[in-house]
Amino acid sequence: MTEPAEIRAKVQVRDLTVRFAGKETLRNLNLDIYPNERLAIIGPASSGKTTFLRCLNRLNDLQHTFSHTGRILLDGKDVYDPDVDLAGLRRRMGMVYAVPEPLPWTIYENLVFGPRLAGFRDKDDLDERVERSLKSAYLWEETKDRLHQPAHNLSGGQQQRLCLARVLALKPEVLLLDEPCSGLDPISTAKIEDALVELTESLSIILVTNNTKQASRVSDRTAFFLMGELIEVGPTQQIFTKPNHERTDAYITGQFG
Repeated sequence: MTEPAEIRAKVQVRDLTVRFAGKETLRNLNLDIYPNERLAIIGPASSGKTTFLRCLNRLNDLQHTFSHTGRILLDGKDVYDPDVDLAGLRRRMGMVYAVPEPLPWTIYENLVFGPRLAGFRDKDDLDERVERSLKSAYLWEETKDRLHQPAHNLSGGQQQRLCLARVLALKPEVLLLDEPCSGLDPISTAKIEDALVELTESLSIILVTNNTKQASRVSDRTAFFLMGELIEVGPTQQIFTKPNHERTDAYITGQFG
């Protein structure tokens, strides 16, 4: 996917610097994420990938040593403006983590918990959200007759797809994924990757992954982070075949990381 000038970025990051207890984790980061695109973020450990992801929906605010300068704009509005509703922001920018954590309830209750908190009570609407989100996460056929069974009865791969469906039930605009396939078998990984391809019809996806092969398979663009800096971002095919920076090439070819 290219970046046509007439398409306005969904998320604009401008001069973002992040510190924890005064120590810089990200430095002077500038990056755009466009509507209906899949952006992969790659790089070795301690490059700031997860920190960046957690900045977008302000999860880093939960750590008292966190501070930042710069701006993150969602549809032109800074997510750090004082009047931003955090719960609403996190519904718009939903996050899936590396380790699945289903709530200790049934599959159905896992999926309707978020919408109910957001004020949705109509049963037909909730039922529609459950079916739609499970289908989007490639989990409907495996669970449609088990919706009222405990979610912990699912396999690890199914639990991760349930966590993806739980986020999708809130109808987010941006999907944040932090190593969502790191502990999964190849079959579950393939189902999640298939889901990501289809989901870009309705939202933007930002995928942090240490698996460069996964990044090359499922992303439109790829950003390479190193030691808290954005080294390079561009179309995925270019990043993986003819990167502009030697450090990107060294990482892609396995010389470090």
